[in-house]
Amino acid sequence: MRPTKDQSISIKQSDSLNLEEIVITGTTRATLIRENPVAITAVSSKQIESTTESNIIDVLVKNVPGLKAVQTGPNISKPFIHGLGYNRVLTLYDGIRQEGQQYGDEHGLEIDGYHIDRAEVIKGPASLLYGSDAIAGVISLFPYIPKKHDKKLHGKYVNEYQTNNNLIGNGLRLNYSDGHFLFALNGSYRLAKNYRNPVDGRVYLTNFNEKNLAALAILKSPKGFTRFSLTWHDNHQGIPDGSRDSLSRKFTKQIFEQDHDDIFSRPIVSDKELNSYQIPNLSQHIQHYRIYLHSFYELGSGDIDVLLAGQQNIRREFTHPTDPNQAGMFMRLNTLNYGIRYSAPIFANVETSIGINGMLQNNKNKDATDFPIPDYNLIDGGIYLYGKWKKEKWSISGGARYDSRHVQWDDFYVAEDASTGFEKQTDAQDPNANLQFEAFQKTFHGISGSIGATFQANKNISLKANMGRAYRAPNITEIGSNGLDPGAHIIYLGNRTFRPEFSLQEDFGINLKFQDLSGEITFFNNTIQNFIFMSSLADSHGNPVLDAQGNRTYQYEQSKAHLYGGEFWLVMHPRNWKGFRWDNNISAVYGFNRKTELKGKGTSGEYLPLIPPMMINSSLSQKIVSKSKWLNSITPKFEAEHSAPQNHYFGLNGTETATPSYTLFNLGFTAEINSAEDKNILFVFQVNNLFDKAYQSHLNRLKYFEYYEESPNGKYGIYNMGRNFALKIILSF
Repeated sequence: MRPTKDQSISIKQSDSLNLEEIVITGTTRATLIRENPVAITAVSSKQIESTTESNIIDVLVKNVPGLKAVQTGPNISKPFIHGLGYNRVLTLYDGIRQEGQQYGDEHGLEIDGYHIDRAEVIKGPASLLYGSDAIAGVISLFPYIPKKHDKKLHGKYVNEYQTNNNLIGNGLRLNYSDGHFLFALNGSYRLAKNYRNPVDGRVYLTNFNEKNLAALAILKSPKGFTRFSLTWHDNHQGIPDGSRDSLSRKFTKQIFEQDHDDIFSRPIVSDKELNSYQIPNLSQHIQHYRIYLHSFYELGSGDIDVLLAGQQNIRREFTHPTDPNQAGMFMRLNTLNYGIRYSAPIFANVETSIGINGMLQNNKNKDATDFPIPDYNLIDGGIYLYGKWKKEKWSISGGARYDSRHVQWDDFYVAEDASTGFEKQTDAQDPNANLQFEAFQKTFHGISGSIGATFQANKNISLKANMGRAYRAPNITEIGSNGLDPGAHIIYLGNRTFRPEFSLQEDFGINLKFQDLSGEITFFNNTIQNFIFMSSLADSHGNPVLDAQGNRTYQYEQSKAHLYGGEFWLVMHPRNWKGFRWDNNISAVYGFNRKTELKGKGTSGEYLPLIPPMMINSSLSQKIVSKSKWLNSITPKFEAEHSAPQNHYFGLNGTETATPSYTLFNLGFTAEINSAEDKNILFVFQVNNLFDKAYQSHLNRLKYFEYYEESPNGKYGIYNMGRNFALKIILSF
């Protein structure tokens, strides 16, 4: 939800502030980062434009210490905060929670990265304002709002090329404002071949083709605004499975079905197919539609904020080589989001807000052959009270919230289709029917709350501390799954007896801001009751349970978890060395499974899965201001990224393995060019992984796409992207 009209805030003239210091996520009125007791990082439009990555989440990872991503190729990244991700990190698009089967590994966020103007990342529990799924934090993405009110047409054109996977990207925005009526139109198109690295060459089935459209209209008045928007996302991309020839280690492809498919005897993929933009038949097609209305108006000295949104996510995975038009999985998810918040007039230095928000959801399996989750209905809602007291150097904020989520589905039957040999959905009257999902209904309840304080010791140093209780209801796969997700190559087994997760997290931070340097140190300690995680199933001999295509079976389990860690960042920007910056940051997370029988088991179960290793990043840049009429400035930049080894992994039944350390070096520059009045060009050139280092990130899912116990080159799984030259040109007019 938005706390102020047109994202503005009244600031005293004596305050010298950057836009990055003002945030609205996790608050009910726009506020300063130093006055928020939870760690928040703002990412500006300039930072986003100057970063060359394959998707918006990877762009944010580059700019936010402590934010990581689980990756399944260049276009698929899921955000992780403090060792937690999936349904524990809530993603907001213009204040609307993104709902697109986000529990899955094999697809990314259905959001146009070229359309995002800025972002805010909350690193800590945010259930108070957002309810379930914000137990680890929030990624808040904001589209562009027209800023020039001169009654002229303005816009931006983005052209991008990356050499590693031959990515071609184009984006166009047109916008207009007369101060009362504003509109913006956006469109983009990106396509890429399979990415490559020095170990695997081109990685089969990682190419993609993505299209986006968006329209925004705003009516403003002195008392507020009404905003209406439509967005459309269409993504078609391969589904990697990692099958190879045992001797040459070249990738192979599936051409037969089920028991007729021998994963060790598949034909080798030709060089022509590997080096192609054409999406193979074995692929996924994801479409996401969004429509929303958002109004904010002043009511006396208070204000009211109302949001209503509808989303539809259509997800198809084509996994049948003998019938490429038959979807293996085909689901349609409809979501209605709602929210209303009233902020009372400030009284005795106290800001008070009360609100309700939630969603209605319906998931439907369509014409498919695999059914990992049932058709279900979900009703979710919560009510909260939030307050903030501010006086002189102190700011204290907190509140409480109650949530309820009802999940229901009917008996779901499947049977073999005699004409195809595949399974199909049927009813109880079918004599060959098998009950895939038994009827279920349950209501989950949760109480959340937080209390925190900030103290401005002086103009250079501020302190913050927060304690928050967060709640998360189990997602649909955790309680309802029973079958193969063909795109993830995982057979999921849920548990309908699960209880909600509850976390208690303490945060403490020190923020420094001097003329020559800025920095922050933050620590967190998080205990989670009823923590849900996946564990690979093993047979009586200790070997993973696999089907004919090599898909593993994973069982969801519930336990108690403990996570702790922190981040440190320091930026040197000497007054006497104009344009120079030295950025440094360190982040570390440690996660433990506190299940009694796993105590002292080490890598056999004591550590939590998907915990990133310690990361150390450093960059040097020098902005050189030009006296030329057409060249405004040029800024060369050098980066080093070091990932420590991860030897604290969840190795039970081979779920995870150790990951060695690696160091990457990046080099590039940005140039700002003035081409004409009100027209400028941003030229971005970057070389990522400068020395073509062969490495595997611990959060790279492709690391585990391996079917052989021995490899002739001693390498297992799929490696991350190799050297990548990237060029981006942005024309603003």
